Amino acid sequence: MSTRYVNGLAVEIDGQGPALLCIHGLGGSSNTWTPVMGAFEGFRVIRPDLPGSARSPLAAGALSIEAYVGALAGMLAELEIDALHIAAHSLGTVVAQHYAVAHPGRVKSLALFGPLAAPPDAGRAGIRARAELARGGDAAMQEIADAIVKGATSARTKQDQPAVLALVRESVMRQPPEGYAQSCEALAGAQPAAVEALDVPALLVTGDEDGVAPPANVEALAARIAGSRHIVFGDCGHWTTYEQPQACVQALREFYTALR
Repeated sequence: MSTRYVNGLAVEIDGQGPALLCIHGLGGSSNTWTPVMGAFEGFRVIRPDLPGSARSPLAAGALSIEAYVGALAGMLAELEIDALHIAAHSLGTVVAQHYAVAHPGRVKSLALFGPLAAPPDAGRAGIRARAELARGGDAAMQEIADAIVKGATSARTKQDQPAVLALVRESVMRQPPEGYAQSCEALAGAQPAAVEALDVPALLVTGDEDGVAPPANVEALAARIAGSRHIVFGDCGHWTTYEQPQACVQALREFYTALR
């Protein structure tokens, strides 16, 4: 395992084989994927922290989905990677969809966890309000983390997996407040990508208690991507790879085996 700074991003790179880019979501980091690394055997796994998240500093200019896509494209160019597979979570799934549409022919597959096309219009104001709250600093980030633990994990996770609750809380609390605020604003301004144009194998996974990516919404998104399939995990909220790592590993292994 090695960490490098590439195109301004902190990036963990592991393994050998075809490139697989892992994109975390809002409040996440490269560690979003640590519980499922066993599913990525045979790949060169590239796990960046997005700009303004975890160890990666903010770049010049406000964050946006387009800025994320550009930052990842620049990183991949420096690494001399052309073709790649993508695994993504939450906000990262929006970025992944836009990247795939912007770079046709480069993306070989999409594995999307807690996926969404874009936030519902009714939810955008709340995301922007969270951005303003985040600018209150560390105490505000703790308040946000506690709310996410309460609202974005399943009842079973809360009852049986206290370590997962601590991990989610720590992931959010460790975010730089301004970086997190701008990440919220990028999500609030996101628009759906033209995924009907995609022609790649796609796996969409959500939890039955995921309020960010409800099963009905994920089914609708899957219907827009030709040849995709979707899975709903029981007793699972939005932090899929933390709450149901074994199920994620199984689903990913089956998905990648079918590609070979």
